[in-house]
Amino acid sequence: MRVFLTGSTGFIGSHIVPELIARGHQVLGLTRSDGGAKALADAGAVAHRGDIEDLDSLRAGVDACDAVIHTAFDHNFAHFVENCRKDSRAITALGSALEGSDRPIVITSSTAMGSVKPGAPAVEDCFDPNHLNPRVASELAGRALSERGVNVSVVRLSQIHDTRKQGLVTDVIELARKAGVSAYVGAGLNRWSATHVTDAALLFRLALERHEAGARYHATAEEGIVFRDIAEAVGESLNVPVKSMSEDEAKLHFTWLAAFTTKDMSASSVLTQERLGWQSSGPGLLADIAAMAHADA
Repeated sequence: MRVFLTGSTGFIGSHIVPELIARGHQVLGLTRSDGGAKALADAGAVAHRGDIEDLDSLRAGVDACDAVIHTAFDHNFAHFVENCRKDSRAITALGSALEGSDRPIVITSSTAMGSVKPGAPAVEDCFDPNHLNPRVASELAGRALSERGVNVSVVRLSQIHDTRKQGLVTDVIELARKAGVSAYVGAGLNRWSATHVTDAALLFRLALERHEAGARYHATAEEGIVFRDIAEAVGESLNVPVKSMSEDEAKLHFTWLAAFTTKDMSASSVLTQERLGWQSSGPGLLADIAAMAHADA
């Protein structure tokens, strides 16, 4: 297939490109810059100049391809609500160009959308359209397209990591670096799920090739890592002390991230593994945090 990939030079997208090409697919990658175009060419892909806010460029990319993977997302959390709305508009534009065909689109969401109840792992077959997390807008847009006959599936992300980036843990690390202390809240027993970036890229490829309309998959290799263990790994990697904080102290230390650091963000991928035969092979999150200092050296 010729695949239109948004976010093609981003953290996950740049790993999806070689994953697709190695399986014989062609990649048309969305990029805004000359540097992005060169990176795509060097990887064996073709650049498509545009932007996720340039809806005409999105539709033109779709028209030139057999399938779509949408991973582009603005991760500026200061404008998270608007960025989720922006993603919804992009998904709607991409899907509108697919109407009347069976060409598949794989969109991206968060495993938080599969939350059943507090403290229980999120599951693939659960979706609450009234979820309070603004990222629900992405799946609502996908569901609206499905109702119009578009072949939409969803890959939901845990904390996607390597030794350079670790999802929200990247921000945890940066705050610990600046403050000189790695923190967790209370007993720190809430859990976060995680997946190595190469395993996430594999999952996107498998989901695309399966092109099962309405399917949801979880990029979750580790179902639940205790947050205190994450804080301790960060402290050891940065050689800073590890401290339990009260919720009031945590609000000052973690700022905007405090809303996440007490949450249980565990997720199951049992159904994903059964349906796609997906198996993780990359390092775990704590191993990548431990290796982070050596990667920076």
